[in-house]
Amino acid sequence: MNETYLVEETDQSKRIDKLLSDVIEDASRSQIQGWLKEDYVLVNGKAVKSNYKVQAGDEINWTIPETKPLELEPENIALEIVYEDSDVIVVNKPSGMVVHPAAGHEDGTLVNALLYHCNDLSGINGVERPGIVHRIDKDTSGLLMVAKNDKAHESLVKQLMDKTVERKYLAIVHGTIPHEYGTIEAPIGRDPKDRQRMAVVDSGRDAVTHFQVLEQFEDFSFVECKLETGRTHQIRVHMRYIHHPLAGDPKYGPRKTLELDGQALHAKSIGFEHPRSGEWLKFEVDPPEEFTETLEYLRSKS
Repeated sequence: MNETYLVEETDQSKRIDKLLSDVIEDASRSQIQGWLKEDYVLVNGKAVKSNYKVQAGDEINWTIPETKPLELEPENIALEIVYEDSDVIVVNKPSGMVVHPAAGHEDGTLVNALLYHCNDLSGINGVERPGIVHRIDKDTSGLLMVAKNDKAHESLVKQLMDKTVERKYLAIVHGTIPHEYGTIEAPIGRDPKDRQRMAVVDSGRDAVTHFQVLEQFEDFSFVECKLETGRTHQIRVHMRYIHHPLAGDPKYGPRKTLELDGQALHAKSIGFEHPRSGEWLKFEVDPPEEFTETLEYLRSKS
């Protein structure tokens, strides 16, 4: 598909990768940077770099390349299986692992590891996301439930939609929260100023996060968050919204923060009804070493 955009006065001096991420629906800035490198984007008939500052009257022409189908390969990656039967797997995902393959993360994902571990995952989400019912972010650690067949998948998704799945997270956030409990009820959607981020916007989908302050430090708080809904980056967006962004969050947090490999967020527990037996199952795991060491450091400074 070939498209053309004529740069207007209001676009003057914008970086071309930023401008096109606003213009092209469902294209991320990193994707566009890749297209620029491969000369899929031309300005006035010439190739330019991602940092090119557009000028009024520039004619930008781009061709969206055909996406190559992902070929999923089982990979012998260590998994911490918390629970498994013929219907469900509950896994403790480490921080730094992507849940399923996508552009830029074709291998080394949780799905690649699961395919090596077992070949009976549900197919409802297609070949790229077998068994995946819900996700947690790459740098978030903790519990994730996976469906091993379509019937289990449908049951778990329905429970998520009915808000009966219990999900609790631990987080370290900036600032001292002045009250012990709170509920954030604010709709979340794509950030109109940055398509790679989510934000609280009037046009967003309903989102509710409950939190409890577990511990206070000089400039940080240790909190437990309970999800009522499961929007993309929900806890990260909601805590930023109330001016207490997560420590170490490269997307939603301040630059001056604790030295962490990503946001201090851990999916501590998950509870759900077994899709076959109807039995209530609940699992809980401790946060990883980096998280607990950060807590100890904050305690020592207080």
